[in-house]
Amino acid sequence: MFSIFKKKSFLKDELEGFLDIHNHILPGIDDGAATLEDSLNLLNKYEELGVTEFIATPHIMNDYYPNNPQTIGEALKKVRTALDESNKPYIKIKAAAEYMMDQFFLELMEKEKLLCLHENYVLVEMSYFQAPINLNEILFKLQTQQYRPILAHPERYVYMHRKTTQKYEELKERGCYFQLNLLSILGHYGKNIQQAAFHLLDNELIDFIGSDTHQLRHLEKLELSKVSHKRIDQIKPLLKRNKEVLKPFS
Repeated sequence: MFSIFKKKSFLKDELEGFLDIHNHILPGIDDGAATLEDSLNLLNKYEELGVTEFIATPHIMNDYYPNNPQTIGEALKKVRTALDESNKPYIKIKAAAEYMMDQFFLELMEKEKLLCLHENYVLVEMSYFQAPINLNEILFKLQTQQYRPILAHPERYVYMHRKTTQKYEELKERGCYFQLNLLSILGHYGKNIQQAAFHLLDNELIDFIGSDTHQLRHLEKLELSKVSHKRIDQIKPLLKRNKEVLKPFS
């Protein structure tokens, strides 16, 4: 009887029709796909997993990846053109961005409209070393401009782990939604990150889910890994919610 509860399933079996809302598949503009060929290789592997709908989210990070609507739009156009030439119109991609929350981000909000996942939902991230000292100011500014911030991979901010759910609940109260990385569930970033991911799932604090794919090996891990039935049951509603709420192709 005990072995029944320990049984696991391949994660890939749940990904058919998944809308990936966090990935780095556009070529040559951040630390994801370096070339158009890399982008197409990633999309081919995604297709093998049953995933054909994407919101690409290249980094916008002033010191490292100073992207803007033009650079992102040009990279998106290259991929769409290549897909048309490959006769794959069923692969659908739009572009948003993953914004680093820092002083530059505050200044950017004053100058231009942010690239959103859908309507006013915007993907944001923080440094892995510490939260921005003006985090409250940033979140307040987002809200006053009617944006809905989705915090990317909250499980990966180790400084958030120290007080169980307190820090996370505070961010929720300030209007943040949370997006979990599928790779975190698989232990890709280490045991502590995996345990934080499980903790957030168990406390029903996760709203959306994404792959955060940068390289082919990330998709290969999704393809080959198994997870418990408990975790499958927890992520199924999140996979569905991506499409229900962030529906760019409906």
